[in-house]
Amino acid sequence: MQIVTQAQAPETFAGKSNERTSRRALITGASSGMGLEYAELLAAQKVNLVLAARRKEPMEKLAAELRRKYGVEVVVEPIDLAVPGAAARLKTNLDEKSLQIDILVNNAGYGLHGDFLDTSLERTTNMIQLNITTVTELSFIFGQDMAARGTGHILLIASILSFQPVPGFAAYAATKSYVLSFGEALHDEMHSRGVTVTCLCPGHTETGFDAAASAPVSPVLRFLTMKARPTAETGLRALWKGKASVLPGFLNNIIVFSNRLTPRSMQRAVMKSVTGA
Repeated sequence: MQIVTQAQAPETFAGKSNERTSRRALITGASSGMGLEYAELLAAQKVNLVLAARRKEPMEKLAAELRRKYGVEVVVEPIDLAVPGAAARLKTNLDEKSLQIDILVNNAGYGLHGDFLDTSLERTTNMIQLNITTVTELSFIFGQDMAARGTGHILLIASILSFQPVPGFAAYAATKSYVLSFGEALHDEMHSRGVTVTCLCPGHTETGFDAAASAPVSPVLRFLTMKARPTAETGLRALWKGKASVLPGFLNNIIVFSNRLTPRSMQRAVMKSVTGA
């Protein structure tokens, strides 16, 4: 796991300038939160974009701004990726428009806070569909094309919660544990095919996650909170460098390292206190 602090400068896409301008990135969950940051950062590197999320209006607004500011091509694809089969439908839509995806930012996902038995099973399975199944399908569908071309980049978004069981976020943390394990394994499997897979494991970040998850923000979480922009920069920088995974923030790295020295019962107790479960 690479240690990264907020002070490090972003790194641009690996390759010649004329290669970058012909590249296209698909960003899921692009209507808010970290998706906005990835779109801005990639557009600034002259990477053309496909924005995919449920809400069309905020994506259209973002697309217009990025076209004006950076002169890149931006295509908006409104789609609910939590619906079974959505990944295949998105791929079909892009194929019909002859849009090749060179960089996949698998950012769409959400969390649910509260005791497992007090949470709607329908909401939990919907979250699992988006956080695990759709992420897996998108990685397979677009990864196949990248491997056939012998080049490509996939960024997966896990979480600091990937590293231990988390009461109050039981199912969400489990989905992110899957993403981390899946991403690091793909990093090794796909390297020989010319495809770089990197897993970003952000800690608590200033996005709309807490409101969407109905989660309280404890004083400890508030202290550990990172800005969205440097977190996104960390993920892209690690992707360009070909890292398997990266954990932004020095304090977040200390927290994860401490898990190696403490029993899992203590990890659960600490996380229960921190997350307000």
